[in-house]
Amino acid sequence: MKTFPLFALLMLWLSAGARQTPQALPADVLIKIAVMAAPEEKRADATVYGYSATGEFVTLREGNNDFICLAPDMRQDGSTLQAFAYPKSLDPFMARGRELTAEGKRTERDSIREAEIRSGKLQMPQAPSTLYAYSGDRTNLDPNTGEIRDAKRRYVVYIPYARAADLGLSNKPAAPGMPWLMDEGTYKAHIMITP
Repeated sequence: MKTFPLFALLMLWLSAGARQTPQALPADVLIKIAVMAAPEEKRADATVYGYSATGEFVTLREGNNDFICLAPDMRQDGSTLQAFAYPKSLDPFMARGRELTAEGKRTERDSIREAEIRSGKLQMPQAPSTLYAYSGDRTNLDPNTGEIRDAKRRYVVYIPYARAADLGLSNKPAAPGMPWLMDEGTYKAHIMITP
């Protein structure tokens, strides 16, 4: 009769091992992953932000062009790594989003940013600006290059207050890879392109 409790303990121990916390990666590997999100000609000179092993938001590399790359937060659970890249003109918007999320205001983040943009406190580019996303399974990562086998790419072109009809787009996803306008008519209206 003691077999069942031993078996239950063994299964509990094995399942805990399967849910290990993600391991931190060295800064040079995080930089390699982050720059993969950017257009190739922007990678070498982009500023790279990321997170330390303790979760502190840090600059991993100072750059000297107009691009910012964001390395994956390795503290996040799950098997997916995500990196992003965007022009510096989007940084106030992105930074404010990170601040509000860190303050535990993720659900209010959009309404707070919208109020701040309308009041002039927060700057949002009025010309179209693009966010590049690069993601994939962490088991497919080549730490020498930062490449993720079978990675997915997504492009988000912010056009504040845009209307789908004005752009000749749908406001819903349709065929795979076809661009569409998300958050139509809002401060964060954006064209979604998922190849």
